[in-house]
Amino acid sequence: MGKCYPAVSEEYNVAVDKCKRKLRGLIAEKSCAPLMLRLAWHSAGTYDHSTKTGGPFGTMRHKGELAHGANNGLDIAVRLLEPIKEQFPILSYGDFYQLAGVVAVEIAGGPDVPFHPGRKDLSEPPVEGRLPNATLGNDHLRDVFVKQMGLSDKDIVTLSGGHTLGRCHKERSGFEGPWTSNPLIFDNSYFKELLTGEKEGLLQLPTDKALLQDPVFRPLVEKYAADEDAFFADYAESHMKLSELGFAEA
Repeated sequence: MGKCYPAVSEEYNVAVDKCKRKLRGLIAEKSCAPLMLRLAWHSAGTYDHSTKTGGPFGTMRHKGELAHGANNGLDIAVRLLEPIKEQFPILSYGDFYQLAGVVAVEIAGGPDVPFHPGRKDLSEPPVEGRLPNATLGNDHLRDVFVKQMGLSDKDIVTLSGGHTLGRCHKERSGFEGPWTSNPLIFDNSYFKELLTGEKEGLLQLPTDKALLQDPVFRPLVEKYAADEDAFFADYAESHMKLSELGFAEA
């Protein structure tokens, strides 16, 4: 059974299209696709499917959630986006932040991620501690992505491939450096670098290396390293699933 999305007005859909154009301009001008993708992911990744709490419902606009340790630096994204949000008061913050993530992937040359509007904004931020810890391994990844969020093993690998964009900053995460040699381009180089092994100047987190040690994860890493089209197709599906956690569930 497919998802049943809430109906939104024609005016709302027009605003989504106009907002998308404004976001393209901002993200291209500021070269901030990695930051916007992180904002969208961290907004959605707090969802707990057992309690039906958290998720992509605009709570990142609150100082309480921005103060979570895993969200260091995301106040910059919220500030950058606010002048555009003010032009589209009809849009919920939940939709707006997820739209920014979709546009970020597009601007960086990645796949087109389907976007469905209609998220409501919640007023209470989720509890802290629901996002992945980069220092842990596969059991932790499954605890967060599968048990908590309700995603799949394949989603863990495809979404890890999103690290093809961006870099870690020591003052935010304790780690420093990019995963790939071109961290503003969305491609399959994350998987290629992972299989190549550690390289000076490039980052591999414990959660990245753990993908190579797992009998389910590693074949997918090898598949995506060899076939960028397959990665793009699966990534678009996984990103959409993440962005819709707790929203229009079947």
